Amino acid sequence: MQQRLNTNEQRPIQGAGIGLRSCHYDYILENKPNIAWFEALSDNYLNDHSSLSFLEHIRKDYPIALHGVGMSLGSTDPLNWDYFKKLKQLAKRIQPQIISDHLSWISVNKQYLHDLLPLPMTQAVIDHVSSRIMQVQDFLGTRILIENPSTYFEYECSEMPEWAFINAIIEKADCYLLLDVNNVYVSATNHEFDPYDYLNHIDSKRVKQFHMAGYADKKNYLFDTHGETIHPPVWALYKAALKCFGAIPTLIERDDNIPPFEALYKEAQQAQQLMDAIG
Repeated sequence: MQQRLNTNEQRPIQGAGIGLRSCHYDYILENKPNIAWFEALSDNYLNDHSSLSFLEHIRKDYPIALHGVGMSLGSTDPLNWDYFKKLKQLAKRIQPQIISDHLSWISVNKQYLHDLLPLPMTQAVIDHVSSRIMQVQDFLGTRILIENPSTYFEYECSEMPEWAFINAIIEKADCYLLLDVNNVYVSATNHEFDPYDYLNHIDSKRVKQFHMAGYADKKNYLFDTHGETIHPPVWALYKAALKCFGAIPTLIERDDNIPPFEALYKEAQQAQQLMDAIG
């Protein structure tokens, strides 16, 4: 693996990056691998000063994106402004080039859950979530990216397909989309829709980042674990996504069964080769 030159340049996020995980801190700082950028899980750095110190050191050599799970944009709870104040302080300190979270809800009656739960796809929910995203963007002073979910059930009250629901939210809130290609494939398999048709309907002007990850095959459904290597059908869908949306920044994501850094680096190289082929 080539070593990255320490130029301290504030390069924009582009190319293939890797999700930053604590088990790789020492390797990255010692070897300075030639990777384009890292995405840090923002919630891990809001209260942990030791981890924040590592992130600040890595930030000197690499562009950083912040990706969170705590916004709970779809909840009916009031927005947690204490959380957003901490996030804003972290962003001021790290200067990320992207801030993102999920199109989901994780809280009810101020009790936080451990799952990213899907939303009913209705006009009322579009209005509700869009309003909350606009409030968050005004407070943070930047547009955010929202990530499409992986889902395992559907609401009977839903009025539209997921792609139409997402397009309406990102247009109304004037935000961007983090398109998780694995999530599209997982949801398409679970709900029996065409993932390629989904890509063709998403507003291409709003897609600013891809996520790539692995799923677990539970026989009667797919489960988005982020604990396996990326499967061939997801790579095939990624090629189609590159043709639809261009060679936008792509993140290799692993949250469980995390392998040595070199294994994720190989997946990032594979994504980069596909991006280069698209141009």
